[in-house]
Amino acid sequence: MNISARITEEMAAMPNLDGSKVRLGQVEAATRLIDEGNTIPFIARYRKEATGSLNDEQLRFLGERLTALRNLEDKKQQVLSAIEEQGKLTKELRQRIEAAMTQVAVEDLYRPYKQKRKTRAGIAREKGLEPFADWILSGKADKELLTEAVKYVTKPEIMQDPEVPEEKKVDSAQTALQGAQDIIAEQISDDADLRTWIREKTWRDGTLATAEKKEAKSSAAAHGTKETKSSAAAHGTKEDRRNVYEMYFEFEEKISKLPGHRVLAINRGEKENYLTVKLNAPEEEILKHIGGWFAGKNRYTADVLELTAKDAYERLIAPAILREIRGRLTEEAEDGAIQVFRKNLEQLLMQPPINGQTVLGWDPAFRTGCKISVVDPTGKVLDTTVVYPTAPQNKVAEAKAVIRKLIEKDNVSLISLGNGTASRESEQVIVELIKELQRENPQRKPLQYIIVNEAGASVYSASKLATEEFPNFDVGQRSATSMARRLQDPLAELVKIDPKAVGVGQYQHDMNQKKLDEALGGVVEDCVNHVGVDLNTASFSLLSYVSGISGALAKNIVAYREANGRFQSRRELLKVAKLGPKAFEQCAGFLRIRDGKEPLDATAVHPEDYAAVEQLLKSLKLEDNMEGFREVKKQVPKAEVKKRAAELGLGEITLTDILNELEKPARDPREEMPGPILRSDVLSLEDLKHGMKLKGTVRNIVDFGAFVDIGVHQDGLVHISRMTKRFIKHPLEAVHVGDVVDVTVLSVDVGKKRIALSMVE
Repeated sequence: MNISARITEEMAAMPNLDGSKVRLGQVEAATRLIDEGNTIPFIARYRKEATGSLNDEQLRFLGERLTALRNLEDKKQQVLSAIEEQGKLTKELRQRIEAAMTQVAVEDLYRPYKQKRKTRAGIAREKGLEPFADWILSGKADKELLTEAVKYVTKPEIMQDPEVPEEKKVDSAQTALQGAQDIIAEQISDDADLRTWIREKTWRDGTLATAEKKEAKSSAAAHGTKETKSSAAAHGTKEDRRNVYEMYFEFEEKISKLPGHRVLAINRGEKENYLTVKLNAPEEEILKHIGGWFAGKNRYTADVLELTAKDAYERLIAPAILREIRGRLTEEAEDGAIQVFRKNLEQLLMQPPINGQTVLGWDPAFRTGCKISVVDPTGKVLDTTVVYPTAPQNKVAEAKAVIRKLIEKDNVSLISLGNGTASRESEQVIVELIKELQRENPQRKPLQYIIVNEAGASVYSASKLATEEFPNFDVGQRSATSMARRLQDPLAELVKIDPKAVGVGQYQHDMNQKKLDEALGGVVEDCVNHVGVDLNTASFSLLSYVSGISGALAKNIVAYREANGRFQSRRELLKVAKLGPKAFEQCAGFLRIRDGKEPLDATAVHPEDYAAVEQLLKSLKLEDNMEGFREVKKQVPKAEVKKRAAELGLGEITLTDILNELEKPARDPREEMPGPILRSDVLSLEDLKHGMKLKGTVRNIVDFGAFVDIGVHQDGLVHISRMTKRFIKHPLEAVHVGDVVDVTVLSVDVGKKRIALSMVE
């Protein structure tokens, strides 16, 4: 199998930017670059000439498939060698194994030759019953099978001989016949084509059925309550959790039609002991098909072979096939959920920063008080405190007085309120204070607030990283600081948190954690490198996601910076311990140095192209500074790019990228994204009415819809059917995390805290 050709075919659904199909040469070039140890962000940004401008998403897919297909080829070679050692490798078998497209197909072909643990068929072969099995299958049977079986019964004198092993003795004709059936059953089971047919048939026509587990049912009856599903999330009682799975207590659906989110929900319900799950295969049709496997069936063998076929299916084939199908359902559901998670995470990380504002971070709570942290526009913490406006203290006036002083003292212009416990009560206090300040001084710039998703804040605040960053802060102060900072620069703050904990996925804790971590880590890496990182201010966490920089190198960079002060040039990176030429090549273009010795160090232009840029500036009589950079593109018309590229020894794509970068040097691509909705008044769940039109921010996307923040602490759900007038297969076709959308309220269930929204008029 030509791996590159296979990947090229698979990438047909991921066309080039111009709409053309990905070519074999692009895949081969990218493969070489990956094999040379280049990172995906580096290849995507600085090796476009070689790959034909394959983007990050295409390259990550290519890298994943390259690994999978190489593993498949390794498996094929192992199997071929094992069969060849047995002297059973035919030309036809070799061709079939080499042509196999999946690991499952290779395993099916290998099954008859695989060393098995002691099986019933193996025991029967040791008793010398294989010729009897062959005779039954030959179609030549001309007598009752038990009559023929007598020939294979061990003679009485041998039965009494202690030197003859027991496993070689046959004590009766019935034992001989059963042994022959066991051999035939295993032969049926080992037929690769038959297993493939059964697998596909079961997938296409089988069903998955679920029911409430008896133990869960009896426990619920004893509990005697009817709490809501929303209460489940809040209180987490056994009855609450049970209610989450109500729709699956009597549920059946075709295997091939099951959406991924249902598969994951069912898996969780089974794991939590609320559901029983059964796969139902079209057994009658399968047994009929297996019957065709017997070419020479006659009146003496028909009944026995029918029983043998049933035994082969029920004992040897069905358990394995159903296990495989269940595994496939889960794997495909996980892959789908991971893709959605990747998209959501990318959009969350690429939210635009709020620059130039002093932000008051508010981490709400009841008993322990609300933690407050004021952070200046650079992210420096100015003040921290605790206020108690919520129950049980209810010191609203005192809290307002404290917050008012901080606002005036630190010139706070924005409040970032976490959406956790006591958020609703805290919001009321904030809105009252905003109105009071406005009444006192109508001329002042209105103070605004925003409710931020505090998912992951508690994880970060209790982490080793947070302890090192703020050794004198308690977890509440760290959390409040995180609230403020994730508004100022979402990317820089959120990279400190495990991507699984940022609140934009579904069933993330039920998935293959290694696969999920790799996928999400790739997303963070792509986002960090797409934006670029300030070498002199970046945290260890942010640096560790830069192309070519490991965790150890990130620590060394921070240590060097602390010991020697600011980096003055990218070249200075080569003085960092263990950061060699290869690592420098991979990371340099993504690291920014503002106000350094080399103006180009503040841009995304790679140091390998500095000489060409300097030559270009000289030829255009432009200064080597930001003002000069901005003039370059104006003086190099599109029609001249090819000629200029040849003169400079650059590729046309590379020069185009350089010209675009110099036009807006050090631009932040996140600035092109829609900003968050800032609020100055409060809206409650009870305020919502059918038909009310609101603006909201998409917080999370799942397979069946999108959750939208409309400012009432409980996100509303826009079902996929209410997103657009045209048919869409997935919500991601219509919206992205962070999108500001116009919605209409369809219904409100105050008791269950559910809001149904529509994006369609």
